[in-house]
Amino acid sequence: MRVDRFLSNLPQFNRKQVRLLLVERRVIVDGVAVSDPHHEVREFSRVCVDDNVLQAGKPARYFMLHKPQGCVSATLDPQHPTVLDLLHEPDNADLHIAGRLDFNTTGLLLITNDGQWSRRLTQPTTKLPKVYLVETEQAIGAEYATTFAAGVYFAFEGLTTQPAELALLGPTTARLSIIEGRYHQVKRMFGYFNNKVIGLHRERMGPLVLDAALAPGEYRALTAEEIHQV
Repeated sequence: MRVDRFLSNLPQFNRKQVRLLLVERRVIVDGVAVSDPHHEVREFSRVCVDDNVLQAGKPARYFMLHKPQGCVSATLDPQHPTVLDLLHEPDNADLHIAGRLDFNTTGLLLITNDGQWSRRLTQPTTKLPKVYLVETEQAIGAEYATTFAAGVYFAFEGLTTQPAELALLGPTTARLSIIEGRYHQVKRMFGYFNNKVIGLHRERMGPLVLDAALAPGEYRALTAEEIHQV
């Protein structure tokens, strides 16, 4: 929200007073005096006028979880444990998942209360790769890489997937990099060849790589460097 709108929404200021406060640089956002009415105020921003705190600003939180099998990528589920049940943090209800994983898919899951940050990470327009280790029931042929690079047509949506990169690691194992996150996308891509995916593990999302020190079910806060990489 623009700072002028934020202030105008408060009962103690009218628009004329807001303009004057900004001109006199009496509005402090995150420790910086601002005069631009378009300056952004977020829920994480600390906003003061003179010595009066108008919004304390809640902390932005970012976590990396090694998702195990058998839990749901959801905030609530009546039947199964959720990934948020694995986070022993206050105010879990404020958190959301940036890029869900299927029930039995393992690996990197990012959880935050920062909607702008998670959108940058997951929107296809940013073209940040999601990298998976894939194990299949049958052998993976060389033609898979060519087909995935050209895109696979999904009849249900009436669209073709964005180009993906496939690197063979063994007869039935490969590393797949995609820039989308469509419903069951990896399984459906291999399903084009009638080859069932029997193991799926996400290693990376954009610049963020699953910490090898995290066992399944463990998590940690992201570092400042990791947060700013997105």
